[in-house]
Amino acid sequence: MTSADDPLAGLPDELEITPLGAPLAATVRPPGSKSVTNRALICAALAHGTTTLRGVLVADDTEAMLHCLHDLGVQLRVDRAAGVVEVVGTRGRLGGDGAVLDARMSGTTSRFIAPVAALGRATVVLDGAPQLRARPMGELFDALRSLGAGIEPLGEPDRLPVQIDGHGLEGGELSVRGDVSSQFLSALLLSAPEMARGLEVEIVTELVSVPYVELTLRVMQSFEARSSWSDARRIHVDGAGYRSPGTYEVEPDASAASYFFAAAALCGGSVTVEGLGTASLQGDVAFVDALERMGAHVERHADRITVTGSGTLHGIEIDMADISDTAQTLAVLAPFADSPTRVTGIGFIRNKETDRIAAVITELARLGIDAVEEPDGFLIRPGAPRPGVVHTYEDHRMAMSFALIGLRASGITIADPRCVAKTFPGYWTALDRLRATGDEPSS
Repeated sequence: MTSADDPLAGLPDELEITPLGAPLAATVRPPGSKSVTNRALICAALAHGTTTLRGVLVADDTEAMLHCLHDLGVQLRVDRAAGVVEVVGTRGRLGGDGAVLDARMSGTTSRFIAPVAALGRATVVLDGAPQLRARPMGELFDALRSLGAGIEPLGEPDRLPVQIDGHGLEGGELSVRGDVSSQFLSALLLSAPEMARGLEVEIVTELVSVPYVELTLRVMQSFEARSSWSDARRIHVDGAGYRSPGTYEVEPDASAASYFFAAAALCGGSVTVEGLGTASLQGDVAFVDALERMGAHVERHADRITVTGSGTLHGIEIDMADISDTAQTLAVLAPFADSPTRVTGIGFIRNKETDRIAAVITELARLGIDAVEEPDGFLIRPGAPRPGVVHTYEDHRMAMSFALIGLRASGITIADPRCVAKTFPGYWTALDRLRATGDEPSS
């Protein structure tokens, strides 16, 4: 379906998914974690010393981060074929005066790079694709202004593009909301070791996506940053800087792994994902707990997880606030369950690449599924999907999740399949390899 050199070359504008012919018996290793890659790139760029990152994700979101760091004067040597990046740390001494930093469609890049740019003593413009310009940034901009950064909107208030006048950031005490996006908090934490006074952050509302904040702190600790939770809503980071660990290994992406785990639960047979397990940094490995509740069998090891379909899926009610990037994956399983499924706690995903709640409901309805949008999630009732073309809204997760329906039901076509380039350019190739195991008798 795709070429080895460019996995998206030759793809049609609409891609029909062929159902599997037999239960699965596959072992896969997803690409490197986007979340870990972009956090580690920031830490390495600000550190004392040179770091070799291995297993990095090579996709649009990480390319955006690499280009922004380069434009801020960070020396990088990139071997994309090997997934290796060598980063010469700047110790927070960044340049780039006059640069236009293009975050493309990457929310993590735009949020993480803004405080990094403010650490320097240059004037830069931070911008992105139209889709990214529509995403809110006001909470982060207000926090940076309170720390002394000059943030001047060049368009709509609280949106990209903005001009950032770097004066260095002294740090100190700061209050932020935690119910809009955990990326704002992670962005401030990542730059905090290079603030002269460090940072004491009070979270004044409920914090969404707590595992992503924990992931941020754990990656920072690998670069010898010192941080601690003072209490449930207060985090302290010392201003002692980062030190390179020499080499840093990026684990596979747990959000990407959710599609393969879900395929086993949906289609039967087993899928083992290597490189993720009980020792994983990423909170999204907890998606397998939801599959277990729905009836799948899960085997957990330190470095791998196997999901085996039981032949029956049960509807569940689940709060997915901490694993919201897998909500769409769960949504496509729900029509095949024996009772309704309700997902709660994810109202904030309306501000992702698209309104992910509305998009899920609209596309399930297009396939004839009874699905209802709720204030902080959705309710999906069982039903047989009918053939249709799924719109993906330039959202990689819409394409990857809804493709799974096509492994079980005939006539499912994915519009704009190239949008997976954002985080998983090789997704369709990986799905083909999965299909190869599912078209042969299971051993």
